[in-house]
Amino acid sequence: MPVNTDYAGREYPPAGPFPVTREEIVAFAEALGSTNGAHLDPGTARSLGHADVVAPPTFAVRLAQRCEAQLVQDPEAGIDFSRVVHGEEGFTHHRPIVAGDVLTGTLHVDRMREAGGHGMVSTRVELTGADGGPVTTVTSTIVVRGQG
Repeated sequence: MPVNTDYAGREYPPAGPFPVTREEIVAFAEALGSTNGAHLDPGTARSLGHADVVAPPTFAVRLAQRCEAQLVQDPEAGIDFSRVVHGEEGFTHHRPIVAGDVLTGTLHVDRMREAGGHGMVSTRVELTGADGGPVTTVTSTIVVRGQG
């Protein structure tokens, strides 16, 4: 089943809220092998002007994927997750993600097309803070491998 190209331009309802904890930031940073004190130690983060530990730049993908699940799990979208290959990911940080944040994400389907027998799906998740202000924009492209 090919991807449903009619989904291009679709916006899903906001997902969340996603409370961000110190423990999950530290665990994510440790999994990356980070030694940056701003990611691991509240005192270091505060000395740098942050309220608590700061998430590594790629931490936002954890939240974006929870938003993207709305599309992937939508049977009408035509995405067979067993055939998905990651294409690319991009981040635009409007401010750091910090422990204590409560974020919400809105999924935008920027492009869905067929190319060479494969589906190409490009999404954008706008993560916002509790005040509604922008935090991070996550862009993603996945390839849904064709059957041939």
